[in-house]
Amino acid sequence: MCGIAGIVGHENVGRIDEMLKVQKHRGPDNTSIWNDNFIQLGHNRLSIIDLSVDANQPFEDDNFVLVFNGEIYNYLEIKSELQKEYSFKTNSDTEVLLIAYQKWGKECLKQFNGMFSFAIWDKNESILFAARDRFGVKPFYYTIENGVLYFASEIKALFAAGIKKEPNKKVWANYFVYGSYGLPNETFWENIDQLPASNFLTYQRKKLQIEKWYFFEEEVKKYFNQKLTYLEVKEIYTELLKDSIKLRFRADVPIGFNISGGLDSSALLAFVNQQENSKNIKAFTFYTNDKLYDELPWVEEMISLTNNPLQKVLLEAEEVPDLSIKTSFHQDEPYGGVPTLAYSKIFEKARKEGVLVLLDGQGMDEQWAGYDYYLTSNNQNTIQGVLKSPFRKNVLTKELLNYVVKPEYVKPFKDELLNKQYRDLFYTKIPRTLRFNDRLSMTYSTELREPFLDYRLVEFAFAQPIEYKINEGVQKKMLRDIVSKYLSDSITYAPKRPLQTPQREWLGKDLEKFVTDRIENIENSKFSYWFDIEKLKKEWQNYLNGDNQSSFHIWQWLSFSLNLN
Repeated sequence: MCGIAGIVGHENVGRIDEMLKVQKHRGPDNTSIWNDNFIQLGHNRLSIIDLSVDANQPFEDDNFVLVFNGEIYNYLEIKSELQKEYSFKTNSDTEVLLIAYQKWGKECLKQFNGMFSFAIWDKNESILFAARDRFGVKPFYYTIENGVLYFASEIKALFAAGIKKEPNKKVWANYFVYGSYGLPNETFWENIDQLPASNFLTYQRKKLQIEKWYFFEEEVKKYFNQKLTYLEVKEIYTELLKDSIKLRFRADVPIGFNISGGLDSSALLAFVNQQENSKNIKAFTFYTNDKLYDELPWVEEMISLTNNPLQKVLLEAEEVPDLSIKTSFHQDEPYGGVPTLAYSKIFEKARKEGVLVLLDGQGMDEQWAGYDYYLTSNNQNTIQGVLKSPFRKNVLTKELLNYVVKPEYVKPFKDELLNKQYRDLFYTKIPRTLRFNDRLSMTYSTELREPFLDYRLVEFAFAQPIEYKINEGVQKKMLRDIVSKYLSDSITYAPKRPLQTPQREWLGKDLEKFVTDRIENIENSKFSYWFDIEKLKKEWQNYLNGDNQSSFHIWQWLSFSLNLN
């Protein structure tokens, strides 16, 4: 897990230095630069596999130079195939990736089971090839200015290269009106794009081309007509799940896992403890000392069955102002509120404990239809557990509302449930959560792995009949039945509990002054014309007076204010 950066078409090496400096938290173990005429490639290394200096990057051979962020979990299997023709110099997945590209070209991407964002410079052809993994676990941001391509793992690195920081009015407007975090190619900043998940790009002679390499819609079709029994599906999925976690245990540093009180975490707990090398693996969870929200009782019940050492991390209200400012700096864009801040403390604790790799249970809801809005045909909301609109369009001025474009998502399937799941996988839930989580883990120089997002699991589960997912109102039916073999019924069949903190209460009480100050920051900014300030203040007063069924609109304003810094 690392940070990458590059400049193609400019000889000023000083800019790449600044880019790497601002994202050094992504890889504190080594920082290096490769340059040749009008190209510079840079790398911040967090050493996870093959800790030797031989695996440092940029990684170069006679004809190619690679900068790589992520992990190729099945690198040993690929390496065994490539060893027939190539003598490896390191034990790293980095070298496997580069040799795989040399052998198979862009088709190597289909061989990889992993999370990755990388760029390869072909010295002979003077062409840059860059790619991103299937679900976009690892980031790739870029811009072209005056014929020069800049790319990096974080947006702030592009700002450090001299790219102007200017808000993208359309993305911000859609965020305020619809809660959208942008389409797969968009960011909250003008002229800064991201390479979409499942895509690769080439850049040669100032010409940029982007192509899709992974077609999820086509891959799942191979399962639609299998007509497997419930028991057969259960057995196949269980074996895939075991293998996914086994692959993600490959590391040369200590591994831990995150846990909450829900079904997904219980599945992770159960299968992590089946690994041969999982003895005494540490579990991490957060709490806020609020019995209305904390999942600690369920977590402790789950852990009592396996006796994993449990690291409990407390978030208190007085920490939120400073932590939200720090998190905004590292996120570069809006993020998910106080629960995100609480989650960030887990990575800080893990790093202090010497645990550099954490496993997390993200991805089950999208493949097994676990969100409440999957149960209704007319609910287009993607915010769990909220009935009233969480947005306040009325505080926006016509100047900003003119930029609003209602997000439209591809619907490749005839079934409405599948289209909702597809939307959440590639447009809404997963993309934003992966972005939040990547920045949180990297803030503290730790690596996060999501075994439930193994593409084999997602494809197989996604394609199963609806009655395997939702049965008599019970969601994620298949997963519950799988986990029941290992854990108690009170855990396995507990209702879904959205990850919660006392955000609503804290914002209106403990953090009232902090919110008021941030609203004043908006009022005094050059972007105050985006808002009807009097209406915004009135909505804030309504919130303080008890109109707080949802606090998302308050957090939106906080996010905007924090991003003005």
